[in-house]
Amino acid sequence: MSATFRIGDLAKQTGVRVVTIRYYEQAGLLPVCERTAANYRVYAQEHLQRLNFVRRCRELGFSLEQIRNLLLLSAAQSPTCADVCNVAADHLKEVESKITDLKRLAAELRRIGSSCNGKRSSADCRLIASLTSETMS
Repeated sequence: MSATFRIGDLAKQTGVRVVTIRYYEQAGLLPVCERTAANYRVYAQEHLQRLNFVRRCRELGFSLEQIRNLLLLSAAQSPTCADVCNVAADHLKEVESKITDLKRLAAELRRIGSSCNGKRSSADCRLIASLTSETMS
């Protein structure tokens, strides 16, 4: 018989909160688990592996829809590794776009932050005025 886990044990082993595990179940990212006579959830090794996969995907910034797509691709008979790589490549483009946006945001914060000498009252703060009146360059 393979190892089984209650939801708290699964949470500890994966670092995923109990409420998140339940959410992933409802979202269809985890297969339905068995229940004991007392109605406790009982998870198997496949749940542990799947939850680790989902957690790692979330750490890498994949959306739940992208994770669902990856899971479908991994379970399908015909898709190739190239299909999986396409999902990752699309996500990489999203990440690179976000990095570009964050760099622009950092430059704007540096620009408006440089106008603050820290000696004025908050009512006369150039940074507040800049945030109120300007759009990003």
